[in-house]
Formats: sequence, structure tokens, C-alpha cells
Amino acid sequence: MKFKIRVSILVFLLVLSALVLTGCQKAAKIPVKPPYDNPLPPGQSALRKITDPAQIPDFSAATTDPNLREAISNSINYLSKPSSNGYYPCGEITHQMAVDSLNEFAAILDSGISGPELNAVIREKFDVYMSVGCDFEGTVLFTGYYTPIFNGSPVQSERFKYPLYKAPDTLVKGDNGEILGRRMADGQIIPYPPRAVIEDAYVLKGNELVWLEDEFEAYIAHVQGSAKIRMPDGNLETVGYAANNGHEYRGISGQMIQDGVISGAQLNLTSMIEYFKQNVDQVKRYTRLNPRFVFFRKEDGNPRGSLNEPVMQMRTIATDKSVFPRGCLAFIATSLPQEVDQQSVIRPYSGFALDQDTGGAIRAAGRCDVYMGVGEMAGKLAGETYQEGKLYYLFLK
Repeated sequence: MKFKIRVSILVFLLVLSALVLTGCQKAAKIPVKPPYDNPLPPGQSALRKITDPAQIPDFSAATTDPNLREAISNSINYLSKPSSNGYYPCGEITHQMAVDSLNEFAAILDSGISGPELNAVIREKFDVYMSVGCDFEGTVLFTGYYTPIFNGSPVQSERFKYPLYKAPDTLVKGDNGEILGRRMADGQIIPYPPRAVIEDAYVLKGNELVWLEDEFEAYIAHVQGSAKIRMPDGNLETVGYAANNGHEYRGISGQMIQDGVISGAQLNLTSMIEYFKQNVDQVKRYTRLNPRFVFFRKEDGNPRGSLNEPVMQMRTIATDKSVFPRGCLAFIATSLPQEVDQQSVIRPYSGFALDQDTGGAIRAAGRCDVYMGVGEMAGKLAGETYQEGKLYYLFLK
């Protein structure tokens, strides 16, 4: 759904600083984790079944609010579609395992049990799998994404001049939704052009869906994959991810740090927004470092994830769907920023979630994105989410 702004370069910079500071001394062993998007070796599964009960997390403190039940229903709906069978088995997880596990967990929630009783029932009825993570020891980097609210208009004007586009008819997809390229008039399929060419050559002229008043806000919509647009009459309309141009996502934050326009300590989405408000002439310079271009569609209600099911605050996660089973029940254990008296406070967090979305920057077994909701505070929380933790999946025995 979305392609988030990342700060993983900070890990490298911190390690590099440590090496410089100790360079004239006896070399010290510095534990360095592999990149969080470290690919799995051929044949390696992203999930490892836990056989030692002591390694199974405690589910007692996890909340079971109505949003969780609704998110489970959304996943059950997705798995009821014949097309979902094509993505299974995923490792040793079969389609039937996924369906049975969700139905059983839904029944457990409907029974009203929670806390220690829920914890005992899960241990009795479910096998727990853990992501092998980036280091094959379970380390997963959790980041956040959200749905921003921007002012917009259905027509271009002096105020609203930065468009979001619909997917063009010339965009060609494969059977599994992968982008094959652009169909030319003679029927030939060529790679779709990158962001800079699309913008400079007006490739999509006439395909505008909505117009925004801020160029970097339009880019944020591309990165997050959805937005709520406040129209001139006050109504809010939802635009969601439809497709992309087939190019790999590239973050812009690392270059901004390298150029010294923003420091690693200050880096978050809020500070980037402020920088570009004060330096509007720099927007294209940086956003065009990312060749991926996103196309949108209008949606009713909440934005939808890559499974075409509504995403839900704190209950939807985005992972690499080439290694994780779609729509399945997960459990995350990490620390996340949470709203306390209109402020963001990082606290330990554990909770159930459904694997219902993807992200261009979310790759391999060591990455997971948590949907933080809609609006300014959700954006603040998403921008401050950058924590290691563990990712688990539950399947009926």
C-alpha cells in the first residue's frame, strides 16, 4: 500500500562513528546486525516453529477490542476469494491452515475470554511461529505508516496544482499483479518510465484523479500509499493505492542526511515536511531520487491494503508477501510510540495484528510496518516508529 520514509542509514552512521572514535585504540568487537532487509537464503523459510514453550510470548496483556475482530473478518473475507489460493502454500503454511486458524481465533474472541485465560487457550490450541528476522535470531525492525489528511480539489487551480494520478490504461500487469511495463501503440511492452520522466514529459496528462496544494504532500501520499483529501466543500474523500510504475522504491532521507540539510537526530516525517515548506525549490531534487511512482483510485471508507481489504489502526501490518503468508494472524512484541495527553511516548507494546498489506521498502523477514491510523497524530506516531522487536504468527495445531 505504501512506501515509507526510512532512516535505516542511521544504523550504518552510528556504527561508522564508533569505528572512527576507536580507530587509534585496540580494535573492539562491535556487534553489527545485518541489514534489516537481509534476504533469505534460497529455500529458507521466513517462519520458524517454536518448539520450546519458554520461547512462546505471553499473550495475556494483549487487548482484544472490536477492531481486532473486524480485522480478522477482513482477512477471512480475503481468504474466501478463490484468487487467494494462488499464494499458498507459503512455506509449510497451507491455505486451509490459514482459514482454520482465523476462524478458530474469531470463535475464541466471540466467547469473550481474555487475559490469562486467552493466553492458556492459545498455548493449548495454536502452534506459534516466529519470524527468523534479519539475523535468523528473530530480530525484526518495526516502522509505521499512516493515512494523511490533505487539502485538495477535483480541478486544477492556482492553489491546487499538484496532481495524484489514476493508473493509466497503458500499464500492463502480470497474473499476480506484478508490473510488466507500458504498452505502446504498436503493442510492444517497454519498462514504464521513472518518476522524473513521468513528471517532466507529462506522461499522465489527462489522467489526474485529484489536485493537492503542496508538492511534498503529494509525494507523502505516494510514500504512504493512501490519503484522505479534504475537498473545498469540506467533504473528506479517500484515495488509495492502485498500482505503481514497476520501479524499486528508494528512500530520500539518507541523501538528505548526507547533504547536511537535516541531521540524523532530527530525522522524522515532521522535520522533513518543515524542511520542504521552507525550501520548496528542493522538493523535486530529492523526491526524484525515488524512481517509483504510485497511481491512485478513489475508495469508500477506510483505505485498503494490498489484499484489497480495509486497513485498521494498530491491527494491520505490512510485510514482504513473498516470504510471509497473506492475511494471517500475527502477534508483535516491540516498543511503539503511543499518544499520551496529545504527546508521543514510546512504550513497550504487544498486540495481535493481521498481515494485510505490503510496502515497497518492506523487504525480507526482518521488516514489518504497523498501520498507525489517520491524520496528524497518526503521522507523528508513524514517523517516530523505528524499533526492533519480534514478530510471531499463530496457526491452529
